[in-house]
Amino acid sequence: MALRIVRLGEKRHKDEGLRIGTVRRPPRGVKKSDFAKRDYYDVWMPALSPSPELVKQALAAQADQDEKAWRGFVKHFRAEMKESDATHLLDMLAALSHQTNFSVGCYCEDEKHCHRSVLRALLTERGARLAD
Repeated sequence: MALRIVRLGEKRHKDEGLRIGTVRRPPRGVKKSDFAKRDYYDVWMPALSPSPELVKQALAAQADQDEKAWRGFVKHFRAEMKESDATHLLDMLAALSHQTNFSVGCYCEDEKHCHRSVLRALLTERGARLAD
């Protein structure tokens, strides 16, 4: 049993289980009924995505390849994830990772400059079992 961190829209891994989208918005131009069929996500959990303001900050840091701005984004996103609802969700996902296979993901191409890298760290800090 384990949790995978994935890029939404990419082919699913064998035995991946339920795929959770941790994005602010659903995929554009895709019918809701096709989200799972097209390997985006089975369940949408926007509470684990950055606020709209932080999404803008992250995109700007990515575009400018500005590491200082990226570190600022990480700091602010971690602060957002300390809010009670997000904390409870992260705790639940970490616990579930010991019981079943599932994944969480985002659309970004490069995980190193995507909020899912922060989610990976936060889940690891909570003792989540991550797949290789």
